[in-house]
Amino acid sequence: MTLWLSAGIIFTLLAIVVILFKWGNLQCVGVTPVKTFTFIAILFTSGLDVGLIMFPLTEFAGYADIKASPEYAFANPLAIEFGFWGFLIWGFYFLTCFYFCVIEPKVKFFEIPWVKLLNNIIIIGTCAFTAYLLLSNLPWYLPNLGDGSTIIPSFYLVVFAAICFAVYSSTSLKYVRFLSITTTWMFIALIAFMWSATFIFGDSSVSSFTNKLGLIGEYFTNLNHFILPLNDYHEFYLFWWFAWSIMIGQFTSRFVGGLKTYQVLAAMLVFPSIPIALWFGVLYHYHEAGISTEGIKNFAMVFVGIVFVINSLDSLIRLYTDNLNLTVKRLGMRNYMLFNIAALSLLTLLFKLEFIQIQWVGALVIGLFLSCALYIGYNKFKTVSNIDSSPKDNTIDFSKIETAG
Repeated sequence: MTLWLSAGIIFTLLAIVVILFKWGNLQCVGVTPVKTFTFIAILFTSGLDVGLIMFPLTEFAGYADIKASPEYAFANPLAIEFGFWGFLIWGFYFLTCFYFCVIEPKVKFFEIPWVKLLNNIIIIGTCAFTAYLLLSNLPWYLPNLGDGSTIIPSFYLVVFAAICFAVYSSTSLKYVRFLSITTTWMFIALIAFMWSATFIFGDSSVSSFTNKLGLIGEYFTNLNHFILPLNDYHEFYLFWWFAWSIMIGQFTSRFVGGLKTYQVLAAMLVFPSIPIALWFGVLYHYHEAGISTEGIKNFAMVFVGIVFVINSLDSLIRLYTDNLNLTVKRLGMRNYMLFNIAALSLLTLLFKLEFIQIQWVGALVIGLFLSCALYIGYNKFKTVSNIDSSPKDNTIDFSKIETAG
């Protein structure tokens, strides 16, 4: 699996270089273009899930224990956490976003029946994994509801409610857009709340925060360490990003609003990384200073985490139901709701019982990447070589963009 993952990463990085060399100044326009801020909001909230909120406080100590894990000795825990979530790995999303915006309309690889089926199995499975992550982390963040380690019926109810809400939200793109922007502002508000609670109303100094935030610089000076898997846990993260990449690219590609290719890459690498860095900096200070998050802070984190789950799920539900023509128009609202709720709930339980693992999903995505490249090289090389613009049918109506944003 490690060799397969490494091959996928190397292929992805080489593909990005080729795209920038050949199409770096090409204007990217999706089928439903929106303003740049809305695009970034949709990308950020669809491309991340509850793990961003809930994982760091459980992981910093492990990254600091270099006796148990000497492979982490090259950088501090904050830089390693950022490396698992920020900057370079957003290039995965850039590759798939560009492909589905510019190349797929000409190639139509994902319209081949077996590819279409496998693609949608990947999307549905990753949706369920997102719900499973919420379920598995609730005991740690809401220990007052249980014993701090056991998943109790109340947690299943929370996850089920999130699935139901997401399925309903997926019935209209206006809900998806609204929830994406709202979630972005909620995350910013959470950062401000957690920061002010300790640096304004608490005893910590602002200089302590800025000093800790500067530790993220070790990520950039050790960027080469993060390209290939450090260990099994990093491997899990990278497979997880691959699992997300193919569907996030499909979904976000429709919203690109006229940015040039290099601007899309820059936007994807930089803009999501800024709030991630700020958030991790705040959490790392809590960890280092031994500040408790019990009470309202934990509740706020869980609430925003649940909204992240809903926002991720509704985007992906919308994607696979459109792909499979399992839309509200075809099935009716009741059948649409029942089918998706039942499917995601069942698959979430399968992840809980370890019948499915996200690494398998990520490995399938790498297989699709390589298969697509071979298909283009064998059947569509000339067609792709002649691409000099986004699809002609994709046009920018600035009045609609203003409304959408």
